[in-house]
Amino acid sequence: MSDRLTQTWQWQSAQGLPYLTCSLLQAWPHGFFTQPFYPKTPEDLSKILHPEATTYRVQQVHGNRVFSPDEIIEEALEEGFPPADGMVAKVEKQAIWVASADCTPVLIGDEVTGNIAAIHAGWRGTAKRIVPAAIARLQAWGSALENLRIAMGPAISGEVYQVSEEVAAEVGSSLFEKEKMDSLEGILNPLAKIANPPILPDPEPGKVRLDVRRINQLQLEQLGINAQQISIAPYCTYQSPSHFFSYRRTHEKKVQWSGIMKLRG
Repeated sequence: MSDRLTQTWQWQSAQGLPYLTCSLLQAWPHGFFTQPFYPKTPEDLSKILHPEATTYRVQQVHGNRVFSPDEIIEEALEEGFPPADGMVAKVEKQAIWVASADCTPVLIGDEVTGNIAAIHAGWRGTAKRIVPAAIARLQAWGSALENLRIAMGPAISGEVYQVSEEVAAEVGSSLFEKEKMDSLEGILNPLAKIANPPILPDPEPGKVRLDVRRINQLQLEQLGINAQQISIAPYCTYQSPSHFFSYRRTHEKKVQWSGIMKLRG
């Protein structure tokens, strides 16, 4: 673990239980909560961020829809929350939450407007460019790219995340122009040549190891976002059973929550 990451990510405690914060987001109440908080809900956890926080969440479906709190209310279904994988908020004391086990939770804040985003970025959502979609919503509200601060929380790491070559190509193709992708090798070979490559070899034929957070980082850098505006948590859900649920490890449908609150209007 690099010194920079150690300094950027901090363990905090609430109710005697551990959660993570990122110094890039120090201007906003936020947290990447751990499995010991289970089965507390976002409504419970919002009170840790602020006693007057209003809580918003969606039904995650591995897509690229992004909702504001008003849209969440408008789209709410009788039987539950509306289907989406990203949220943006611009009203003071609105707290937005995403759930994850091995997928990537992404929290974003704009240092000038104070506006925020929370995103659930699994491999399917990443292939559909869910994080750039959320950033586009922030830009529509006046955000400039250079003012964004982006934290990617604990998720399954590339060194242990085995996927098919087809899945890796589907996710990796999000970095290339469609007309240039003529074959599986035409996608995978360029990915393997990138510095700090998002795919690694796997001993099983037809399989590779995929770093979803690295793909998201590359998508952000393609937008023109500086690497210093992005931080990736140095923790793997699969390899940290005492702190994080991992569906790949246990096949249990249990999640940890990550949330951020708009502090000022």
